[in-house]
Amino acid sequence: MNFFPWLTIVVVLPISAGSLIFLFPHRGNKVIRWYTICICLMNLLLTTYAFCYHFELDDPLIQLTENYKWINFFYFYWRFGIDGLSIGPILLTGFITTLATLAAQPVTRESRLFHFLMLAMYSGQIGSFSSRDILLFFIMWELELIPVYLLLSIWGGKKRLYSATKFILYTAGSSIFLLIGVLGIGLYGSNEPTLNFETSANQSYPVALEIIFYIGFLIAFAVKSPIIPLHTWLPDTHGEAHYSTCMLLAGILLKMGAYGLVRINMELLPHAHSIFSPWLIILGAIQIIYAASTSLGQRNLKKRIAYSSVSHMGFIIIGIGSISDTGLNGAILQIISHGFIGAALFFLAGTSYDRIRLFYLDEMGGMAIPMPKIFTVFSILSMASLALPGMSGFVAELIVFFGIITSPKYLLMTKILITFVTAVGMILTPIYSLSMLRQMFYGYKLFNTPNSFFFDSGPRELFISISILIPIIGIGIYPDFIFSLSVDKVEAILSNFL
Repeated sequence: MNFFPWLTIVVVLPISAGSLIFLFPHRGNKVIRWYTICICLMNLLLTTYAFCYHFELDDPLIQLTENYKWINFFYFYWRFGIDGLSIGPILLTGFITTLATLAAQPVTRESRLFHFLMLAMYSGQIGSFSSRDILLFFIMWELELIPVYLLLSIWGGKKRLYSATKFILYTAGSSIFLLIGVLGIGLYGSNEPTLNFETSANQSYPVALEIIFYIGFLIAFAVKSPIIPLHTWLPDTHGEAHYSTCMLLAGILLKMGAYGLVRINMELLPHAHSIFSPWLIILGAIQIIYAASTSLGQRNLKKRIAYSSVSHMGFIIIGIGSISDTGLNGAILQIISHGFIGAALFFLAGTSYDRIRLFYLDEMGGMAIPMPKIFTVFSILSMASLALPGMSGFVAELIVFFGIITSPKYLLMTKILITFVTAVGMILTPIYSLSMLRQMFYGYKLFNTPNSFFFDSGPRELFISISILIPIIGIGIYPDFIFSLSVDKVEAILSNFL
């Protein structure tokens, strides 16, 4: 056992170092930006070091645990710990946040507040991925919310106040359900509240109560990792947000919902989950097709990418619903893989917006001639999004397919039907990706305009795109790296269902 509080440092460092930004002298954004990037990098290196040297892969139990009494009055502890399920999302968070801070170079207005909010989001995300106390999970979940609202409503596009209000109404409304579920689980069956995950996982509830808890948590997580019909905040939010905020939203925020589904709904409420999982699979299949066909009709580039990420989240829901090793491993892999792909696509959409100041696809065209580098990277990442073999998306979706087919829970006819429907969804994905590429890069529209001198992508943008591209191809070639983290934990979760 090591008693060094790694996770507390990793969670507290960004927000405490970020609050020092306000003490900086007012002139110059450069100092603030490099300070923020250094904090993010330091945190990422700390997490990587702690995971490399103090984390045993073959142990499905919680590791790096920390347990301090916080509020003695109602048994509220500061509890952290990680296992194979949360190590992937935490590293993803560090990676994407560092790159998003690097991507936020064009932000000059109120840059101190902007960078502080980025660091506060970082703390909230890592805190909710690694907390082992349900109430602490809820607090970190809420800490995430305010920075996103401010980032939207100050640095957004034209309709930013509308989309920020919509975002806060949806997510804060869903948090009420989360809080009710947390308090219900914590206060059930004993005089003093039991808030830690370990005792709650061994607790058994009456089936009706468990279903009520399950529905509450499901609503909360369905808003966050948008499950239709609760997804409508997402396209507006993504359409208006600054693209560095979009990278965090698409890369990490949506994954918090999926993580919550696995961590709370599957681990703590297995009986209800086995009742609800057929409905989850049906929802996921509908969502893949619905979002892919809606994406085709979007004129706004960012909204098109937003609907594509809703469609990819359908695979995660299917993987969670197919109660099988392969399916759940595929869902976790898809969480990581889409975190990279979604962030990269939004980043590229934002950089091309910086160049040409257009968001509507039918006004673009012919960008490939003045900007070959952006064109190349955008094409490669669109291929990754449509699950080209050799990229991470292909492996994840294929393994989710295997998970449905080998799931012992469903009848053969159901499995064939669901597989067929999702396969149709995978055919729709290339349609909107390739038509997006065609409308943006081919043709002569911008090429013929007078004074059309566009800068191609600079070294900073190329660096960001390539550093996201490397893990995408790496996971696509050797996905065993992610599986080796999660496979023992998945077996431990699924042993409740057998």
